[in-house]
Amino acid sequence: MKLYSKRHLIISCAISGVAAACVAAGVSLGISGRRAQATVDEGSTIVARTDEELITTDDTLLETNTPALTVATPTSGYTQDEAQNIAVYEKCNEAVVNITTQVMSTNWFWEPVLTSGGSGSGSIIDKRGYVITNVHVIDNATKITISLHDGTSYDGTVVGKDVESDIAVLKFTPPKDKELKTIAFGDSENLKVGQKVIAIGNPFALERTMTTGIISGLGRPIQESENVIIRNMIQTDAAINPGNSGGPLLDSQGRMIGVNTIIYSSSGSSSGVGFAVPVSTARRVVNELIQYGKVNRGVMMVSLVQNSSSLARYAGYGISTGMIVSRIRSGSQAEAAGLKGGTTAVRYGTFNVKTIYLGGDIITAIGDIQVNTLADYYAALEDKVPGDKVDVTVYRNKKYEKLTVQLESEENTSGGSSI
Repeated sequence: MKLYSKRHLIISCAISGVAAACVAAGVSLGISGRRAQATVDEGSTIVARTDEELITTDDTLLETNTPALTVATPTSGYTQDEAQNIAVYEKCNEAVVNITTQVMSTNWFWEPVLTSGGSGSGSIIDKRGYVITNVHVIDNATKITISLHDGTSYDGTVVGKDVESDIAVLKFTPPKDKELKTIAFGDSENLKVGQKVIAIGNPFALERTMTTGIISGLGRPIQESENVIIRNMIQTDAAINPGNSGGPLLDSQGRMIGVNTIIYSSSGSSSGVGFAVPVSTARRVVNELIQYGKVNRGVMMVSLVQNSSSLARYAGYGISTGMIVSRIRSGSQAEAAGLKGGTTAVRYGTFNVKTIYLGGDIITAIGDIQVNTLADYYAALEDKVPGDKVDVTVYRNKKYEKLTVQLESEENTSGGSSI
């Protein structure tokens, strides 16, 4: 074992310390020097390169051919997408209203009382106080309240509603000195799957909530009720929850491209599959509702009965689908086109027994739309007006025939296509 004096130990420690400091200083200078030169400020752009992209030869810094990672210096603190979302919200949120309803009910003493109905959303589309929403938002409402972004509330009246498209127009009267914000109609004819969309509404009564997503599908036929199929619906994955109904579906410029209507969900909450009525339908319906209080569609003056296997067996039909033409109004365009009604009267029904007539034509298609139910029949005529001509495929005498029928005004009917 070698022994060291106290003096030797002090000298040895001093020498070791100096050496360690020199080594550390050299490594530090090398690293910091490389990184200082690896990050170069070029005006408003920061060019950053990793150490692996640089080669050192004879103390000279050389660049490889690896492309540099360029990051633009943020100016507003938001990404382009965030800035766009903020701009759309600031432009449109004050034009989105909260709609609450009260319905007539009875208490324990069978006295009529007003009770809470439901809530939904709507969009102000005219500075005079016109609001677009869904029919089901105001269904059976005795009293309608429209609440604005500033907390003020007004009584709403129904200008008109159209069950076939689930579009309703309401009206409230703002003070003369109140300037209302409105949402403009956009274009739904040139939408693309994958296009960004924004929804604003009042889910769960949380006012003016915004969600974003994309268009997931186009041209969806959605059955909203037993006799209503809304065609050409916009499918979106933007979160739509109870309370969003009637609110706007917007494009990236803040223009309304649809009216949020329905979700597919087993729990009642958003499952990423929501649907909106396209604005092309909404615009047409709104114009007629404001002008006439209803939509004047073209109809055929016929009385129809849903075909079934039991009726087909009884009447000897070869098919069990389609709509049976029971009666045709005398002198109508349907009669002139050659449609044939039934001739054999039978009592039909279990509880609501009525007389129908069998032996006539069975409508199986209108245009390129297959007609299997009454909802299909209404959907096929949803965008038709009086005077339009439609190709009607009928099943007659065990074979299919095609007729051309001119549609008439439903003002001459009492309940759509009945006689």
